[in-house]
Amino acid sequence: MSVVDRQEWDVVVVGAGGAGLRAAIEARERGARTAVICKSLFGKAHTVMAEGGIAAAMANANEHDSWQVHFRDTMRGGKFLNQWRMAELHAQEAPQRVWELETWGALFDRTKDGRISQRNFGGHEYPRLAHVGDRTGLELIRTLQQKIVSLQQQDKKETGDYESRLKVFQECTVTRVLKDGSRVSGVFAYERESGRFFVLEAPSVVIATGGIGKSFKVTSNSWEYTGDGHALALLAGAPLLNMEFVQFHPTGMVWPPSVKGILVTESVRGDGGVLRNSEGKRFMFDYIPDVFKEKYAESEEEGDRWYEDPDHNRRPPELLPRDEVARAINSEVKAGRGSPHGGVFLDVSTRMPADVIKRRLPSMYHQFKELADVDITAEAMEVGPTCHYVMGGIAVDSDTAAARGVPGLYAAGEVAGGMHGSNRLGGNSLSDLLVFGRRAGLHAAEYAASLAFERPAVDDDQVDSAAAEALRPFSAEGPAPGEEDGDRRRTRTPSTRSSSRP
Repeated sequence: MSVVDRQEWDVVVVGAGGAGLRAAIEARERGARTAVICKSLFGKAHTVMAEGGIAAAMANANEHDSWQVHFRDTMRGGKFLNQWRMAELHAQEAPQRVWELETWGALFDRTKDGRISQRNFGGHEYPRLAHVGDRTGLELIRTLQQKIVSLQQQDKKETGDYESRLKVFQECTVTRVLKDGSRVSGVFAYERESGRFFVLEAPSVVIATGGIGKSFKVTSNSWEYTGDGHALALLAGAPLLNMEFVQFHPTGMVWPPSVKGILVTESVRGDGGVLRNSEGKRFMFDYIPDVFKEKYAESEEEGDRWYEDPDHNRRPPELLPRDEVARAINSEVKAGRGSPHGGVFLDVSTRMPADVIKRRLPSMYHQFKELADVDITAEAMEVGPTCHYVMGGIAVDSDTAAARGVPGLYAAGEVAGGMHGSNRLGGNSLSDLLVFGRRAGLHAAEYAASLAFERPAVDDDQVDSAAAEALRPFSAEGPAPGEEDGDRRRTRTPSTRSSSRP
């Protein structure tokens, strides 16, 4: 039997992005002793890369907005392949989750009368994204991180230990979900720095590991996005769905090569930026699908008027859902009308004064200035599609976020499938992870409490197997040259190889 450190918890959350932290907060507040495991440092999750805002029908910018319209937009954007109940719950609960963040200290941009400001985004009929400049994901993680710390400070006062009820395991990787029969019993993990193995025993495990973007060469995703959670769930016996639906964000950097794929936020287009080909034409007017024609402008003049008078004009086609814009850009490049480095031009410099661009898009201004030596207040950016999000994921119950077929396993955020159908609308990711992160934490805590006197047991054989699996890459040898057939493998010393072959 492998000798590994073991700890008992009620809920283990794998992943410390927005979904994972929101789940951990909810589980802790419901009385569950909660552990959070993250591959990188606490507060350094990929959620910080979400720049545009949090989609929620608060109707601060347009009184006609409602959760019903948000629900319709989400279903239409996903080609009606969404799990409708998830889309409904998301639209209904998103405003409360945003207001909740504000009570925890989030500092959103404000309207002139002091309400949370909301901006336009592709696929949303009304201005709906609550934002903090173009650094909304960073503010969301900062707020959740501070909430975690405040709960730990509260526990210190009551128990004398900051980590008695809520602990974050940083720079650790989970390789297996452990089971007792069909039920979850914990996770097997290792410390990335030392390689030390450990087991966290828990009747509830929430997977919130994000997406699979690093399987693509050109991607906006950070190094953590390697599909770990999808694999963990699949190996534990949970089904995946919609894995064929991978979103390519239409605007990623294309030059220089060292920064190809880095995200250019949709906020640029939401605030008035336009797409042009090498001939200077706003080509998106040629790519409006029939299903969207009634909602989108037929001329540049109407599209430009929409920013000032949205009640009497239709929106510009630059704000179509992401899949439509990405395909249009790809078509222009293939037709020979692309930019010098294989993209198209995104221009905001002729649309807004320089001081407004720097105020509303500070990260984009800095990003292009530092990485591409481009001043976006004076010249156009070169952009092209980049792998951004996977709509597929772990099949979950819409109300509880419980993975199908594996009692005690839950999933939230990008790793959970179904909410977005075949295409996610911009801004729906942050509200998704808040809504379903909370639901996952809530139901994981309730499930753990129901098993207080009959906790699933960790199988020592599974621990031994997981340890051997983790060590295998450091001990196995491949076949000798010329003996690639796995049945004929044998261990050879270097001298044997050199003497048996010229």
